[in-house]
This record gives sequence, structure tokens and C-alpha cells, in this order.
Amino acid sequence: MVQYKWVALSNTTIGVLMASINGTIMLISLPAIFRGINLNPFLPSSFQYLLWILMGYMVVTAVLLVTVGRLSDIYGRVRLFNFGFLIFTIGSILLFLTPSKGDKGALELIVFRMIQAIGGSFLFANSAAIITDAFPATERGKAMGINQIAGLAGSLVGLILGGILSTINWRYVFLVSVPVGILGTVWSYLKLKDTSVRDRNQKIDYAGNAVFAGGGLTLILIGITYGLMPYKGSSMGWGGDPMVIATIAVGAALLVAFPFVETRVEQPMFNMKLFRFRPFSFGAFAGLLQSMGMGGAMFMIIILMQGIWLPLHGYSYSSVPFWAGIYTLPMMVGFVALGPVSGALSDRMGARLLTTLGMSVAAAAFLILTIFPYNFNYIPFALTLFMMGAGMGMFAAPNITAVMNSLPPHYRGGTGSGMRTTMQNTGQTSSMGIFFTIVLVTLSALLPTYFNAGLQSAGAAILIPVFDKIPPPTSALFSAFLGYNPPVGTILSLLPSSFSSYISPATYAILTGKTWFPLTLAPAFMKALHTSFYAGAGILAVAAVLSALRGRRYVYGEEERPGAEGKPVSQGKPGAVSSVLAEKEKTQQVGKR
Repeated sequence: MVQYKWVALSNTTIGVLMASINGTIMLISLPAIFRGINLNPFLPSSFQYLLWILMGYMVVTAVLLVTVGRLSDIYGRVRLFNFGFLIFTIGSILLFLTPSKGDKGALELIVFRMIQAIGGSFLFANSAAIITDAFPATERGKAMGINQIAGLAGSLVGLILGGILSTINWRYVFLVSVPVGILGTVWSYLKLKDTSVRDRNQKIDYAGNAVFAGGGLTLILIGITYGLMPYKGSSMGWGGDPMVIATIAVGAALLVAFPFVETRVEQPMFNMKLFRFRPFSFGAFAGLLQSMGMGGAMFMIIILMQGIWLPLHGYSYSSVPFWAGIYTLPMMVGFVALGPVSGALSDRMGARLLTTLGMSVAAAAFLILTIFPYNFNYIPFALTLFMMGAGMGMFAAPNITAVMNSLPPHYRGGTGSGMRTTMQNTGQTSSMGIFFTIVLVTLSALLPTYFNAGLQSAGAAILIPVFDKIPPPTSALFSAFLGYNPPVGTILSLLPSSFSSYISPATYAILTGKTWFPLTLAPAFMKALHTSFYAGAGILAVAAVLSALRGRRYVYGEEERPGAEGKPVSQGKPGAVSSVLAEKEKTQQVGKR
């Protein structure tokens, strides 16, 4: 008979697999989706839809995770984990059925993606807790590593299937998650058992939710999103959009007030005492910084490949989304190579050395990336991506395992796992805003000069006044990201018919070829990209410091373990906070089921 721990791991792995397939298949298929709903990606108004299709999912999960985790503590982790499969599958079916076209169709896609995100919140808030409950402390790191390999496998499957299915029918890309979701729903309902400590006396922290999720976090993420969008004469909302300034300011004020609110709530959504507990707090903040350093950086690397490197090496714009995924596979390979090994090692030696080394290696990879020119040799670039993935693999499973090991059983759901995952998702969403802001601000300053020079060298100086009326950074960057030739979409298609007589066939051929845009974009983009890589390296360096300061290996309830000669070796005392948690655990036996 299969041990229950493997049943639990298989269920949570299916959830990770489904979510990761959905993530990469969306990225690869966005050009086909935009064409399928007849939405012109070159119009400034379409930019907001693109951002919300990409970021709306992350915003919803970041906002809901802690509350969903609290509900799981009350009603059972397995029950709500099962429910998450069902909601996610329903969201996938709705995306397949998207009835409308144009702006309305884009809004429907965003809403249906958010329904998926609700299901994802139920899955993410409980998967790590279910694994932690099912596996002994000596095997949790290995289990987390296997779980994360499934995530990378799903990313690869989504990449390949997206490249194939989007050429047949854009709706098919949403059906891929449906059979996986149905399998996960049935399997979890039949096989998962709830072994968690429940407390039906717990209550939803409405005040904390209003200040943190409904107010502070949501407003900041909305402000970051619209700060990236063109506003009046400025290429970005950071240039003076009062809504961006107001939402960021109010959101920041609410987040500053949040800890004070939580200390006065009887049953807070964020148990602030946990942040005084070193294994939890240092691990959770290191995870937040890791997500903040990597989330947006991956998008920048993909844009570099799609907008510059691949066209310069002969790839058509319609094929670059797929090939960009293929050429960034070394990062996934690095993660797969080190993820399970580091997870298994952390079961014996703890997370401090592995996570510190992992973040240091990833930060060094960022610095190496700043050396590459735009027309780089692929082999050294691939090795650097492998190095970055290896660093992430060394960090991920040990860090999650260490955080979950430090928690008593009744804190592994909404309080602990929900807090950790919320911080991680918040870091990833913030990373998108940070990296895009750095790149777009730099491009806003440099790109007009380079594009004007490029138009003159192509014999198309007459187009300069037309180009000046178009927001170049967002149009150029995201049309390249979507796999379009930007000059065709952002300039030539918007020209009055009278302009055609002033452009020679040779000039037209230059502008619409594969090399004019990447060669014109490259100098400005590489300066912006290198700046963002320095920022990423700095963020990961801080994550490395936090990892080094997390303390020795500690498992809640395991005060000591045998040493090399059979003598007890202290694992680091949990301290006053752990004592408080232990007392709390005793008092919460009333009402548990």
C-alpha cells in the first residue's frame, strides 16, 4: 500500500503542475490570444489589458492567500485545497469560452484569469502545509524539491504546448489545464486526508484584511501597474499621473499602519509574533527578496531574446516567443539539477549554508549578465542562465522547508504558509513593477535619440515627426514581447497614405526587416537592462545576508538530534516566541477536529 505521504505529495504536485503549465502557456500564446479577440496591441489603450492579463493573477493571489489560509485553518486544509482545484478548472473553462472580442473580450479574459487566481490561492495557501503535515522533518526538503521539479516540468510542457496549440486555435491553450484540474480534483477528493490541527474558534481578521489586502497591498500594486502605462504626454504614469501618486501614497500609509492594527486584533491574519521568531522571519523575508529579484528579471531576459537577439540571428518575429522559451531552458535545467539535491541536503544540514550560497550564486550571475553585449555568444550566456537557475534551486526548497519546519502544526496553514506565500507573491508582483520601471524610465530618456538616428540612417527621416507622437518605450517593448515587428505596428501602419510616396521600397524593406529594430533598440535597451540587473543583484545579495542570519537548523518540536558521536546536539532554541506559540498550541485544542 502506498504510504499516505506520497499520496499527499502527488496531489500537491498535480496542483503545481497545473499552475505552472498555465503560466508559461499564457506567455507563449499572448500574440495568438490578442489576434483571436481582435485586439490591436499597438494602441496605447491595449497596454493596460496586457499588464492586467499578466499581473492580475499575481495581484489576486497576493491579496487572498492569507485569508484563504485562515479559512483552511478553520474548515480544513484538504477541503479547501480540493476546492481550489475545482475553481481553477472552472476558470480555465471560462477562458476557453470567452465570448466577446476587442476591449470587452480583454476584460473577460482578465476576469476569468482572476477566477483562476482564486483557485490558485486555495492551492498555494495549503500545498506546502499539506506536505509538511504528511512528511517527517527528515524528508520534507526532498519532498519540496520534488514538488518544485514538477513546477519546472509544467513550465516546459506549457512552453511547448503553447507554441503548438496557439498556431491551431488560441482557445485551445486554456483547455490544457482542464484535464489536469479534473484529475487533481478527483484524486484529491478521493485520497487526501486532513491531518491538520483545526480550530473552529478562529475568526476572520476583517480589519487586517481591509488594511493589508483590500487597502494597502491592492492600492500599491494598482499604482505600480498604472505607473507603467502611458499618461497624457508622458510615456509612463510615473511622469505625473495623480492616480498613481495617490494610490502609492495611500497604500504605503496603510501598510505602515498594518502592524499596529494587527497587534490590537484578537486573532490577526498576520501573527506579528512570528516575525520575532528568527527561523520564520528571516526565511520569509529572504523568500520575498528572492521573488523580488527574479520575477521581473526573467521578463527582461525574455524581451532581450525576443526583441533583439533572436531577430538578429534570423528568427521571424512570429516565432520568437516560442524560441525565447527554448533558449532560456538552461535556467530551468540549473534549477532541476540543484533543487532536489539541495532539498534533500537541507533535511540533514539545515538551510543556512545552502540558501546563502544559492542567493550569492544567483546574485553573481546577475553581475555576469551585465558584461554581455546585445549580440552575445549563446554558450556563455546559457552557462550564466544555468548558474542563475542553480542558485535559485539551491535556495528554494531549503528555504520553504526551513520556514515550514519552524512552525507548530496549527500555524502551518493560514498563519504561517499563507504569510510566507503572500510575501513571495507580493515580491514577484512588485518585481515586475520595479524592473519594468527601471527599463522604461531609461528607454524614455534614450530611445528617441537612437530611433531618430536609426530612421535617418535608413533614409526615413520624414518619419521622425510621426514617431515622436507615439509612446515609443511601451509600444516598442511590448510589441517585441508579443512577437510583432514593432516598426510595422507602431509606425508604418499608422502613417497616412500620403507618406507612402516619400518612402522608397528599399527604405521600407529596411524598416520591416529583421535587423533594423533590434539594432536600433539594442544600445538603449542594454543600458536599461544592465541597470535592472545591478538592482537584481543587490536585492539577492540582501536575501543572501538574511539567509546567513537565519540561525542553525531548527524543527518545531525537535529540540535536539543525535550528534556525530551519538551525543545530543542543540538545534537552536526557539526562544520566547516559540514558548508563546507552544502555549498557544495547547490552548487551541478546544474546538479542534
